[in-house]
Amino acid sequence: VFRYKFFPRLNPLEEGLKSYIKGNKIEIVLAEYGTTGAEIFETCKKVGVPLIVHFHGFDASEKEALKKYSVKYKLMFDYCSHVIAVSHKMYLDLLHLGANPQKLVLNTYGPSLAFFDLKPNYHSKSFFAVGRFTEKKAPHLTILAFKKVVEKFPEAELIFAGDGLLLPICRDLCYQLKIPNVTFTGPLSPEEVINKMENSFCFLQHSVMASSGDSEGTPVAVLEAQAAALPVVSTRHAGIPDVVLDKETGFLVEEGDVEAMANAMMELFEDREKAKVMGEKGKKRVLEYFTMEKHIGKIDEILFSVVGNNA
Repeated sequence: VFRYKFFPRLNPLEEGLKSYIKGNKIEIVLAEYGTTGAEIFETCKKVGVPLIVHFHGFDASEKEALKKYSVKYKLMFDYCSHVIAVSHKMYLDLLHLGANPQKLVLNTYGPSLAFFDLKPNYHSKSFFAVGRFTEKKAPHLTILAFKKVVEKFPEAELIFAGDGLLLPICRDLCYQLKIPNVTFTGPLSPEEVINKMENSFCFLQHSVMASSGDSEGTPVAVLEAQAAALPVVSTRHAGIPDVVLDKETGFLVEEGDVEAMANAMMELFEDREKAKVMGEKGKKRVLEYFTMEKHIGKIDEILFSVVGNNA
């Protein structure tokens, strides 16, 4: 048995960190986010503790973060024993930033087991979306696609969960364009999200690269929806194509293509058997490739191998 510690994004409190590592006999450090790793790798190096860095999204894509940490990233890549990426796109981006391919590990997230127990209502009128109302989630584009859907199918509904700076704008958009049947629930608990998924027939997420360069890693909500046997209509963005197979477990469109998203939504609204087949195929695929057990198991495997090699 060995001890390790997760360090979320920290300020560079070098002396305190050194004291903590030594005082608690920490044998390995797992830094959540590349920016965290960049701030603490020198301390780890000084005390002789191996470092693993887990990237998640913005830390491998946002322009200001990449500019700020360009030098430190290269030095961190040189010191750390492993670098974890959560999508094929991120893997390639980290190679471009200077990561050693022999240290890079692709390890996609997994959804909570609770989502695998869901049985969606494929006869429901409801599309469901959940996430922060931010630029990279582009909730306004999902709403504009739904506007086209509801013009053809006036009984269709969109349930949108989450909060964020764009929420008031999205409310105003629905009001000004007179888009009916859109419900903004605000933030929901995991149990409430599960309930909404179970009472929906399709999941939506129109992720895009933000003007800052900020991009997704692999959206957990997409994994959860596929685990719940919901077909997913989303974009060819970041790690989403790793999870959603276009025309097999859902539909993928180009970022910003509202027309294509609306067409995919209407196709599933009209053909519920297709929605069911796609959803069940997505669930089977997530069970095979993207479980939380696999995700955590891979991290544990890396931790034990590094500690064993340093024993």
